[in-house]
Amino acid sequence: MMNESEFLQFSDDLFGYIEDQIDAGGWDLDCELGGNVLTIENEQGEQIIVNRHTPNQELWIAAKSGGYHFAERNGQWLAMRDGQAFFAVLNTVLSQACGETIFIQPMA
Repeated sequence: MMNESEFLQFSDDLFGYIEDQIDAGGWDLDCELGGNVLTIENEQGEQIIVNRHTPNQELWIAAKSGGYHFAERNGQWLAMRDGQAFFAVLNTVLSQACGETIFIQPMA
């Protein structure tokens, strides 16, 4: 398990990576990073929220299709509900919001 400062640095890097990938992808999505929340919005105003919950060291995704909580397990961020990988869920909710297939490679 990471200590708090490692988790904060990791999640900051993750949010920046996602924002960079969306900007480079040319999809009709806008990103706004504010504190511990990355807000991704499509042209119709639908939002996907990616944030961190520092006390539990979790990553959260909130989308029209529902909310997802992710915890680090053996080097992977997996949904606590069904074990899906963070980027698999992110790509799914972004694709649904954008109306086209979006694939963001997991951060190395």
